[in-house]
Amino acid sequence: MDRETRLKRLHFRAHHRGVKEADLLIGGFFDAHGRSWDEAEMVLFEELLEEQDVDIMAWAIGTELAPERYQGSIIAALKTLNYVPIAE
Repeated sequence: MDRETRLKRLHFRAHHRGVKEADLLIGGFFDAHGRSWDEAEMVLFEELLEEQDVDIMAWAIGTELAPERYQGSIIAALKTLNYVPIAE
């Protein structure tokens, strides 16, 4: 699958989690960072999308420690939460 098609699939999966909060958090994260990822980061994000939303959200806000395989640049960026739009 070419990179553009893969990014479109990841975009859809990141924005359609089933829970609005997860859609905002994971989808917003993908929008902010996805296009800059190399192959290894894309594979890691694909694996991350297989995890439960509650787990991903806990890792992002720091209430749970992410598994070692996710430690690194993606979880560090996920924890910043500066990519989540806040409506006023």
